[in-house]
Amino acid sequence: MSTLMNTYGARTLTLTKGLGSRVWDDAGHSYLDGISGIAVCGLGHSHAAVTRAINEQADTLLHVSNLYNIPAQIALGDKLCHTAQMDKAFFSNSGAEANEAAIKLARKYGNDKGIENPAIVVMKSAFHGRTMATLTATGNAKIQQGFEPLLPGFVRAPFNDIAAIEVLAAEHKNIVAVLVEPVQGEGGVRIPDADYLPKLRELCDRHQWLMMLDEIQTGNGRTGKYFAYQHTNTLPDVVTTAKGLGNGVPIGACLARGAAAEVFGPGNHGSTFGGNPLACHAAEAVVDTLIGGDLIDRVAARGAQMLQAFKDKLGDNPKVADIRGHGLMLGIELEAPCLELVAKAREIGLLINVTAGNTIRLLPTFIMTDEETDELVNGVVQLVEQFEPTE
Repeated sequence: MSTLMNTYGARTLTLTKGLGSRVWDDAGHSYLDGISGIAVCGLGHSHAAVTRAINEQADTLLHVSNLYNIPAQIALGDKLCHTAQMDKAFFSNSGAEANEAAIKLARKYGNDKGIENPAIVVMKSAFHGRTMATLTATGNAKIQQGFEPLLPGFVRAPFNDIAAIEVLAAEHKNIVAVLVEPVQGEGGVRIPDADYLPKLRELCDRHQWLMMLDEIQTGNGRTGKYFAYQHTNTLPDVVTTAKGLGNGVPIGACLARGAAAEVFGPGNHGSTFGGNPLACHAAEAVVDTLIGGDLIDRVAARGAQMLQAFKDKLGDNPKVADIRGHGLMLGIELEAPCLELVAKAREIGLLINVTAGNTIRLLPTFIMTDEETDELVNGVVQLVEQFEPTE
């Protein structure tokens, strides 16, 4: 019997090696990775630059506390802030921790302005993490069940609905910020209207709220820009990121600009491991790779290619409710629950994910070859065509 807590259910596949867009199990079987560690390994597995950075840092200095200057942390903060058009960075170990920092920042921002019981607007079907604050911010009653009482200080609106937030503004005079994903990943690859973020920016400006974007999944090139908000030329006050930032090495970041960047002072927040030399040096290699060439442009082109291929092959299939995507963040929504397709995909050598119960979510690596792209598209099409929903 395993000594591991049963937080992930039964796991029947044991992966032992990865290279590029493929992974191998303990029996030597190969799989094309269509989920890349849930949007983590955008550069693929065993990427040379990341491996080199890890080895270099491990041979020098793995960890010191944040009582001291960490050159790799400073360098990474400079590059991320420049890329994001932000002023300051705080480094954590995960996306949930980055969002915790943003939530704390928003509350202190409100308290500093004399607002009693500051509240943050969050969205239905959102996912922000599994700590108590981020679980409360998440719009999924199923994963909140059993963890009550949840935290106060959040009010909820439908995603992609500016009018609903206007109503909240009239009802709640203690709102200080809005926290939203530019694309809802766990919510089923939900993509808002093109003017949603610009209108949200205008709304936040009008009410002097912080606009906080959760780019844990959408950041680091995933949608075809370094950050998804850059598609609309909308600049948030706070942006959080993680997942693809370390290409597998745990690291998250909370970036802020303007007044939001000055909210935290000494002692207001901290992390033992956040921003340590190993994680930052690895992440710096990721950022350099992403911004140093045309890889992110290739993500946009490859994503558009795959989206069109799925629409061409499955657009008229009565089992398909919708096909949507933003860069290499693709969702095929079926008319019926389809979790069983995850196991079916493994049988044909593909790793995929089903989210929101009925949406095949694909988050492949940025480095897939043409042949691998065709293999992934054709394999998923086969799965959908052969899918027989159970009553």
